[in-house]
Amino acid sequence: MALVKKGSRHVTVDGIPYRWRIRRRPAYSQALVWSPLTYAVELADSPGSTLVVTTNQPHPSNWLIESASVVVPSAVADGIRTAQTNGWAPKKPGSPFHLDQSEGFVSSPY
Repeated sequence: MALVKKGSRHVTVDGIPYRWRIRRRPAYSQALVWSPLTYAVELADSPGSTLVVTTNQPHPSNWLIESASVVVPSAVADGIRTAQTNGWAPKKPGSPFHLDQSEGFVSSPY
């Protein structure tokens, strides 16, 4: 499944262009800070499988005004490299590859 181009950002990792996107509005569990922020990554030119990265921070648009860090391109590049080390093949079509980097996430008690 391809990412929506509108709102996606570009990052180049080891000479290969990728597109990545954070969901503009948080899912209900992200809005209540019960689950962490996720973002999706795919090849920019010929999408294959999608990488879904779960971070250890809340969604910036959460309803509880929990502080959230900005996801920067260098963090996305590190996630891409880690996923490739763990077996993500971005050129092969198939199910999304999930990379869990949520260690240290503290959910809201509300």
